[in-house]
Amino acid sequence: MRILLTGSSRGIGRALAERLAKSGNSLALCASRPSAELDEAVLACKAAGAADAVALTGDMGAPDVPPRLIAEAVEKLGGLDGVVSNAGIAISGSLNTMPQEEWDRVFNVNVRGSWLLAKAAYPEMVKAGGGSFVSVASMSGIEPYPGTGAYSASKASLIMLVRTLALEWAAAGVRANCVSPGLFLSAMTAPIYADPQKKADREALIPMHRIGDPARDIAGLVEFMLSPDAGYITGQNVLADGGLIGSIHAQIAGRPTSGNI
Repeated sequence: MRILLTGSSRGIGRALAERLAKSGNSLALCASRPSAELDEAVLACKAAGAADAVALTGDMGAPDVPPRLIAEAVEKLGGLDGVVSNAGIAISGSLNTMPQEEWDRVFNVNVRGSWLLAKAAYPEMVKAGGGSFVSVASMSGIEPYPGTGAYSASKASLIMLVRTLALEWAAAGVRANCVSPGLFLSAMTAPIYADPQKKADREALIPMHRIGDPARDIAGLVEFMLSPDAGYITGQNVLADGGLIGSIHAQIAGRPTSGNI
């Protein structure tokens, strides 16, 4: 497959890139700016088995960038079969005090950027006879995460955007789905998990009692959603959170083990 992946230089994106490379895919690895990390990701993907890997750069919050990235990927890879919209940002703070420009910035990257990427990619995937668009959302788009400003609202919007695209695209054989990580180690969360107590406190909340690992716990899911094996799946948001969101009743003090509640 010929796949474009945004946010690919580190964290979850880097794990996705290396997993997709192992299947011999041709990859357009995108990041907001040139960096040694992006260059290393390209080399790592080639070493892992990618048929080709190229670096593309641009700020997903700028409206001209997503269509340009698609055009460059098509030119360099000879077409496009799949897109993984992984780039995203969070700006901490209260909604009561968040400046409008910060709200706009979060939505421009997390939602508008994915929409413009999808819009530009769709005709290319139709030309290829069908394709798959996968967005990386978040469990924060399913349940609110106070203190992260516009982040939860943007991820909820992203999930609905992808569900709507799926219905509009289905007749053309182009699929659209989301995957939503829970508490994962990533470039954004690394400072939190560097604190042993905070890490332990978070692990205690998760029924599987561990923080998600990008290579182990999300990369294979994205690979599957892109693949023909998921060819009858569209409009879905697949949650990978170790059981966290569904565990609220299990955390109620004094809950019964059997019998009446």
